[in-house]
Amino acid sequence: MEGVLWKWTNYWTGWQPRWFVLNDGVLVYYKSQEEVNQGCKGSLKITACEISVSQADPLRLDVTVPGEQHFYLRASTSQERQQWLVALGSAKACEGLTTKDTYIPEERDSLKSKRSELRLYCDLLMQQVHSVKDAATQAPPDVEKLDESTHLLTATCDTFISTLEECLRLAKAEFNYQLPHSAIDKALNGYNHDPSHSPAPISPSGRKSSRSSSRM
Repeated sequence: MEGVLWKWTNYWTGWQPRWFVLNDGVLVYYKSQEEVNQGCKGSLKITACEISVSQADPLRLDVTVPGEQHFYLRASTSQERQQWLVALGSAKACEGLTTKDTYIPEERDSLKSKRSELRLYCDLLMQQVHSVKDAATQAPPDVEKLDESTHLLTATCDTFISTLEECLRLAKAEFNYQLPHSAIDKALNGYNHDPSHSPAPISPSGRKSSRSSSRM
């Protein structure tokens, strides 16, 4: 995905338009689309990022690496922000995923990422529900705003449900992975502590002593 987003630069110049490109799990930006060949101005690997939405600004989304980098961004419309949020969330989720029938410990990171996505979509849902209520309670109701808000709410609900299903799949895979490994660990521990499996003592001559040998 690519397009223009407004990026907070500093208190002198404020919000400035920048050309953003999301590709292969990396978000990069350029000063403009025309200057792409001159190299990017910055980049973030989405798997290392936290994505959040503003409760006060329906156009804003923040992409940050805790304690390191941050992109404070604004879209031109709510629909545009929705598209970017879905694209960023999908990119974050796809990184590190394995097949649906297997589980490896690294998938714990994917499960953690999915939980982060769910929190993001919960915030977005609350914001959009508020927009629907606001449009519906106006006198007369703002039909255009109500139609736009319900459309965004429907799309977010679909994305939320899809993410929740994937989160449940990962949780089930982790549960199924842990069960057999726990049984194996218990079996091995029981084997190691069973005296009957202790090695026979070694005699000074280097031969294993026999339990039936005569006493000295």
